[in-house]
Amino acid sequence: MALAAGALLVERYASPARDVHVKSSATDMVSAADQDAEALIRRMLRDRRPDDGLLGEEGGRERAASGRRWVVDPLDGTTNFLYRFPQWAVSIALEDEHGPAVAVVFDPLREELFSATRGEGALLGNEPLRMRPHDDLATALLATGFSYDSDRRALQAGVMRTVLPALRDIRRAGAAALDLCWLAAGRVDLYYERGLNPWDWAAGRLIVTEAGGDAADLEGDPHGLAAATKPLLPKLLELLREAEAQSFLTAT
Repeated sequence: MALAAGALLVERYASPARDVHVKSSATDMVSAADQDAEALIRRMLRDRRPDDGLLGEEGGRERAASGRRWVVDPLDGTTNFLYRFPQWAVSIALEDEHGPAVAVVFDPLREELFSATRGEGALLGNEPLRMRPHDDLATALLATGFSYDSDRRALQAGVMRTVLPALRDIRRAGAAALDLCWLAAGRVDLYYERGLNPWDWAAGRLIVTEAGGDAADLEGDPHGLAAATKPLLPKLLELLREAEAQSFLTAT
């Protein structure tokens, strides 16, 4: 499914975007490519797994008779896709009564397929993924993302004033699923972001944990996720608590 959706998106990537609209704000875009990729995945699931449920970013909702649900982001990184910035992917996860069970994130431009199965590890293509050891916050590279809401972005900028000096540097590429996969692959050392939806992190979170990392939900509103190596995650969470408290005090 991810490969088929990726092929559709690559074909659209070479052509001018069409039917571009906005969702939560003027900067939160959606296009026909997002919707058509999700429709393709939905049709494939209906044919192959008709009893399974579906939660899709572009409105796909199917009740589950089987106790299993597919969580789909057909195009993670829509803004990047529309700007021809080469950082976007298809993200698909399968959940059951025990939580995330299977995950796939496909980067069509690099032809990289990240996958994981609960209890069986994570893969990049056919090669096992294991996060590289890292326990020093000061030399860690952080991936993050920012809200589409301008007021919330201002608060996040305040958080970064405390976070950035404590780290090696940050990267903000604009596709949460790939950020998490790149963490699993050792291309960054830390990840956190607020304002995520289930389809943004469902697959990537399982890939990180099956690659030997750890992830934690961030308390408060909006929902957030932090992920890192197991030694680094508590240090990241403490840094974020300090930074968010300071940002809130400054804003008020």
